[in-house]
Amino acid sequence: MRLALFLFVLLFSALPAMAAKNILIMGDSLSAGYGIRPEQAWPSLLAKRLSEQASDYSVVNLSISGETSAGGLSRLTPALQQHKPAVVIIVLGANDGLRGLPLSQMQDNLGKMVDASRRAGARILLIGMRLPPNYGIYTQQFQHSFDQLAQSRKTALLPFLLEPVAAQSTFFQADNLHPTAEAQPLLLNHLWPTLRPLLK
Repeated sequence: MRLALFLFVLLFSALPAMAAKNILIMGDSLSAGYGIRPEQAWPSLLAKRLSEQASDYSVVNLSISGETSAGGLSRLTPALQQHKPAVVIIVLGANDGLRGLPLSQMQDNLGKMVDASRRAGARILLIGMRLPPNYGIYTQQFQHSFDQLAQSRKTALLPFLLEPVAAQSTFFQADNLHPTAEAQPLLLNHLWPTLRPLLK
């Protein structure tokens, strides 16, 4: 009887250590799988890769099409409380830039997301974006804002999510903004080397 009780207590105490660790993705349409099936989007492909590798990480994708940095910030605290992520991937800012919103406001929002995630005990991957050149000087300032934020907060940074497909129109849907299903594995392979060191 005592042996059975001991084994039960031992098993119960080990359950938290065996529980899956969450990777929380806070993004916009580029992570929500706009225009394609959800299982084709790179976050779903990431979950599949982790499963195939028998990893103890699970993916929680809370990306919403049209999301801004302000919207992401407003949703982050309850997401952190509910999912208790080990890693947070922040893929926001594209809609701020396309709308020409003040970059100081975007940096402040993203910075608060980084700080809140870190206080919650998570490691952070910040993923940047770029704008078309027709936005003028704002284009360069937008790109540099992600570099500045990553340096000031000392976070891992992937400078441009769409780097492997940006120059190839065949990898984009008719709107020339959102990647096709065929582009998603390339996006995952692009971000994987930066994400992998965070999966301790």
